[in-house]
Amino acid sequence: MAESPIFEIFDGLPRQGPGSNECTEKAFNLLSSLPAGSKILDIGCGVGMQTIHLAKICNDCHITATDIYQPFLDKLMENAVKEGVDDRITTVCASMDDLPFEANEFDIIWAEGSIFILGFEKGISYWKQFLKEGGYMAVTENTWFTDEPSSEVVEFWQEIYPGIMNIPDTEKVITSVGYDVIDHFKLPVSVWYEFYDNLEKRVDEISDNYKGNTEAEMILEFNRKEIKLFRERPDEYGYAFYIFQKNKL
Repeated sequence: MAESPIFEIFDGLPRQGPGSNECTEKAFNLLSSLPAGSKILDIGCGVGMQTIHLAKICNDCHITATDIYQPFLDKLMENAVKEGVDDRITTVCASMDDLPFEANEFDIIWAEGSIFILGFEKGISYWKQFLKEGGYMAVTENTWFTDEPSSEVVEFWQEIYPGIMNIPDTEKVITSVGYDVIDHFKLPVSVWYEFYDNLEKRVDEISDNYKGNTEAEMILEFNRKEIKLFRERPDEYGYAFYIFQKNKL
């Protein structure tokens, strides 16, 4: 079976979703009283720009980075070697809904731009078992930033992710699953523009490779639609970074 063109599109990007080292660091700095040698699980890591930055800012942490696509993990380790942090990063090729880890194994679970694949509530519920008592989770999630989104934006999100919520409702889900909310912040629009500029170039680069492939052409066209919509409505939705802690028994 041929691989989905989705992998080829995103394999050529420095990040597989909107984000920045500054946002990663801001979220990490909201964690307190971390034990020495903290173990971090980075789920849906892609090529791991955030993984490598976590290794740099937490110089005694060990990070286990997971993704379903092995070439992403290979690129991550190639970059980790260049940055001199490969000795504290381990990669595991696994699906985020079937993780091969022990209960209570990690001090921190990290997921930038990936939890939507499972759905927010399902993701934080399933991943909770791998987190130690009092451990932290830091996740970026698609979020409404207005109570009155335009009809075309609503239609778009109903198609791709009908579970999108505003910040208060997202935090209600967090507490209902058994976490204490630490903080949240919106990712700046600039990180979306940077991501979409790179994505648009990549889509244009590979479009000719998929002429006549109906499925691929639909995916590429959807990416163009997504980019165009955000540029027109950047204040209505985006990612928020949510930082929360597993309830202590």
